[in-house]
Amino acid sequence: MSQIGFVGLGKMGGNMVHRIRRDSVNEVVAFDFDEKAVKQAVKNGAAGASSLKDLVKQLSPPRMVWIMVPAGAPTQETVDKLAKLLDRGDTIVDGGNSKWTDDKRRAKELKSQGIEYVDVGVSGGVWGLEVGYCMMVGGPAKAVKRLTPILDVLAPETNEQSLEAIGPRGWMHFGPSGAGHYVKMVHNGVEYGLMQAYAEGFDVFDKCEYELDNAKIAHLWGQGSVVRSWLCELAARAFEADGNELQAIEGYTEDSGEGRWTIADATALDVPTPVITASLYARFRSRGNGDFADRVLAALRNQFGGHAVKSATVAAAGAPSTPPKSSGKAASVKRGKGRSGR
Repeated sequence: MSQIGFVGLGKMGGNMVHRIRRDSVNEVVAFDFDEKAVKQAVKNGAAGASSLKDLVKQLSPPRMVWIMVPAGAPTQETVDKLAKLLDRGDTIVDGGNSKWTDDKRRAKELKSQGIEYVDVGVSGGVWGLEVGYCMMVGGPAKAVKRLTPILDVLAPETNEQSLEAIGPRGWMHFGPSGAGHYVKMVHNGVEYGLMQAYAEGFDVFDKCEYELDNAKIAHLWGQGSVVRSWLCELAARAFEADGNELQAIEGYTEDSGEGRWTIADATALDVPTPVITASLYARFRSRGNGDFADRVLAALRNQFGGHAVKSATVAAAGAPSTPPKSSGKAASVKRGKGRSGR
């Protein structure tokens, strides 16, 4: 039996605590600034903590504390506070989406205090409670070995095809600190590309001459097709839940950083990543970015060729402006200055 502290009980963190307690005898001490989240963790079998100090106090040395908070400043602040509370031989596990270079720095800083640092890239989202979490791990072998009982219960059983390659559970130790989050970073970059390809395919269906049922197509593609995947299954669910046109959903897509980091490191390594890069740029455009560039393009085309442009004041009605009168030069067309999506 192992014992672990959990900091951060959001959608993933709370479900991970639930899965550990539901499916094993391992003990969990849970903390979150949201008292309701702590109470829910207690209902699911964990011991609740009122603060980081209280959490550390309830753990028996050598302690393990798993952080599941947003990457960046929240993670760094939590690591810094825990470092002042933990002792030599204890371990901090970062299960968020930290940048691998931050992992390497933290591991070096904590090592001077005798504290081990393990980075775990976690994939599974809100479905992980039921199907398990795929985990990509980096850090010292000794610390990872101590964490193994927790990783084993969180991960799904490995399918028969992969059993010999990676072992009985769906997690893997890739190397020293940073390796886990590096593999997860590229995983997310690949995810961007896959999602964009599906989105573009269904966009073609939306514009084509046939009346097609997108949910049924997604379901069909899951039946032995070479493009079958869990993402395709989720697409089927989305169309069934929100309609064939997804009318209630705004086409606005955020990114959490991993795609950018993947592209940046790929560029440093001279690795072309056109699909991942284009998918990230598509997300930028979904937020209204690029609108000014589109207007510049229209203006330039108007200037050099006298091509018609749509006035911003009448664009909603779909009425194009007339081409400018030729006077040796293409005349400009005045339009409103408002920037949509800003």
